[in-house]
Amino acid sequence: MKPLNFTAAALAFAVGLSVLAGCHGKESLSPFEIPAEFDLSKQYEITFWAKNDTNKTQTAIYEKAISDFEALYPNITVSLRLYTDYGKIYNDVITNMATNTTPNVCITYPDHIATYLTGTNMVVPLEGLFHDKKYGLGGSQVSFDSPALQEITPKFLEECSFGGHYYALPFMRSTEACYINKTYVESLGYTLPETLTWDFVWQVSEAAMAQAPDGTFLVNGQKVMIPFIYKSTDNMMIQMLRQRQAPYSSENGEFSLFHDTAGELLLTIAEHAKTGAFSTFKISSYPANFLNAGQCIFAIDSTAGATWMGTHAPLCDISADKLTEFETAVMPIPQFDPENPQMISQGPSVCIFNKADSQEVLASWLFAQYLLTNDVQIAYSETEGYVPVTLKALNAPEYQDYLSRCGEDNSLYYDVKIKAAKMLLDNRDHTFVTPVFNGSASLRDAAGQMIENTVKSVRRGETIDREYTEKLYQDMTSLYRLDQISRAGISPASSKADLGKLPFMSVLLLSSLGGAWTLIILYVIFQNLKKR
Repeated sequence: MKPLNFTAAALAFAVGLSVLAGCHGKESLSPFEIPAEFDLSKQYEITFWAKNDTNKTQTAIYEKAISDFEALYPNITVSLRLYTDYGKIYNDVITNMATNTTPNVCITYPDHIATYLTGTNMVVPLEGLFHDKKYGLGGSQVSFDSPALQEITPKFLEECSFGGHYYALPFMRSTEACYINKTYVESLGYTLPETLTWDFVWQVSEAAMAQAPDGTFLVNGQKVMIPFIYKSTDNMMIQMLRQRQAPYSSENGEFSLFHDTAGELLLTIAEHAKTGAFSTFKISSYPANFLNAGQCIFAIDSTAGATWMGTHAPLCDISADKLTEFETAVMPIPQFDPENPQMISQGPSVCIFNKADSQEVLASWLFAQYLLTNDVQIAYSETEGYVPVTLKALNAPEYQDYLSRCGEDNSLYYDVKIKAAKMLLDNRDHTFVTPVFNGSASLRDAAGQMIENTVKSVRRGETIDREYTEKLYQDMTSLYRLDQISRAGISPASSKADLGKLPFMSVLLLSSLGGAWTLIILYVIFQNLKKR
């Protein structure tokens, strides 16, 4: 290979620096300004990243929404990209931020958006768009029946506000539910209380571990029984702390996850994991599969997973010969204080990414608005135990009719699904969200991983005591870089790019790119020196 001269080396060096600058987010976008008019003569192509598991009905609803929207706006083409996991959307967005190739509209969670804000002007603040007379919510120039601002459920809208701005629109809302094999509970001699408590769940779970001489469990006559399985252990820890009025995190980005109350909870969980009465999704698999096979009594999962739960679940993942017949009860998660129930509010929201062309951003905003129309909101909520986020959809006669027909069939009107939605509607005032800041997603991961590690350690025969929990706190701090979050004193309102605040994998990727360019430049210089 013919060596390059110093001029070429300098050019390569300059190119490398420019690439690295782009990767580090130094080339920022200008703040979005709402155009006076939407240019209908220009063609726009926008991308929409959404999450979907195996529910083809949800995919069809997305596709119909896009088709109907494009009929209203022939100059806008929407490209749908589906993911099976919110974490994968998050990782892809982080990766694409480096080159300003983020999607236009994205289904996401506020914890994730807080990290997206490390890119300057990357996510569009929406309050100006909310109130725009022409193109805002219920605006005069919007080509469909857009809900007005006051027609969005205030509690759900407030969940999208952090750092002094609204960075998202709520799309659907869910919470966690406890799906219960009521038949087994009663066969063990218990009656479900009006409000489920942790003590009751632990007591029944331990009673269900009784075995016959041949090793089968008395309650189900099978060789497998895990009475209590929790899907999302991050939610488990967060809700337990909230119910115990113990600290977790504050609005200004400070956290206090490692304390005596958390340690006490872990010791209790370890006690029941030791008998086999408790396990988690990551360790054992989907709670629904065990519940439907008669191998679980208390399965805690999102209300968005309701169509997988119960003997006649329309999306059941196990074969028909493994199903058992039982009555399914749907209740809020267990509580420490039945007089003051606390349960997490969750569910997807929609954010809009900034682009160099403000007209393209306005096109994205119009599509995001369209997702709040009754046609989309009601149709999507009927696929799972979600509830619509607009008062307009909640009060619509067709939605009220849907709720009233609970149990008419095992598909559209599947009783477990509608019971899950009703349970959330009845408990909206008892829901809460955790503070959002850059690093809150890592803190959430750490909360769940403490439970996962504890249960795994029990299975390995390790001793779970105060010394164990102190070591566990250190491990979580190191694994999720929580000490850096704490030292940074991060403000939720921060919007400046800071490589040290990015997620670990993003830092690793950008560092690798920087290292590669450095090696290339050094090689070119070395070849020139060698030739001279």
